[in-house]
Amino acid sequence: MENSVKDLIRRRKSVRTFNGAALRKEDREKLEQYLETLDNPFGVPVEFRFLDAKEYELSSSVIVGTDLYIAAKVSRIPQSEIAYGYCFEKFCLHAEAMGIGTVMLAATISRKAFEKAMEVGDTEVMPVASPVGYPAQKKSIRETMMRKGLKADERQPFGELFFEGSFMESLTSEHAGQFQDALEMVRLAPSAGNKQPWRAVVRGDKVHFYEKKSMPENALGDIQKVDIGIALAHFELTLKENGTGGCFVEEDPGFKIDDGMEYIITYEVTN
Repeated sequence: MENSVKDLIRRRKSVRTFNGAALRKEDREKLEQYLETLDNPFGVPVEFRFLDAKEYELSSSVIVGTDLYIAAKVSRIPQSEIAYGYCFEKFCLHAEAMGIGTVMLAATISRKAFEKAMEVGDTEVMPVASPVGYPAQKKSIRETMMRKGLKADERQPFGELFFEGSFMESLTSEHAGQFQDALEMVRLAPSAGNKQPWRAVVRGDKVHFYEKKSMPENALGDIQKVDIGIALAHFELTLKENGTGGCFVEEDPGFKIDDGMEYIITYEVTN
């Protein structure tokens, strides 16, 4: 990506109103080539497909101006939802760098038609799909109202999401050290209903990530774990861009946590 990760994250907005132009052949080929290289640090295979809305009779009540979608499915295995969100967000950021709009949709798509088109098996799940196309210059009234209702451009303060040493002490951006940029990009991540379910505790060269549950699980699993995957992509991509290397490990520190909180994973700096 020619753009910096931080610039792409700050710039990217969910797009529901497209200009009606079909995706150029060369742009689709570039996206398809990127998908062939797309991976995640959790070792979970995520299968992406482009879908034509007319061919598969797909629809979404909130999308205007494009007939092309991208969807992905994954097996129901440990860390699959996190890997799914991680991969899907990397695709969305890559599309943004090309001037192509996306938005992850779960509840507002013709789910049975999408799952049939994706050939979702009994042990697989397709949490979200996204339209793909060139953004319209002006949003539809419906999209404008949706963003306003979701308070889509608002985020919780840094110190309410991130902590130092344990959950007893809030972390300020000024004291976040080498993790400052990466945690700020986590803070800016999109999430279902803009619930921002990520929490993190910094201790030395490790960052322990948690999910603060505010939505019930359903047949699709825990959609907020997909959100966590999105945030983890922001975190790791930003660290790499800043020259910091590390890896994700399962190392629950055993902090005292409130009900509805769940330990997810730890990032450990290795350079």
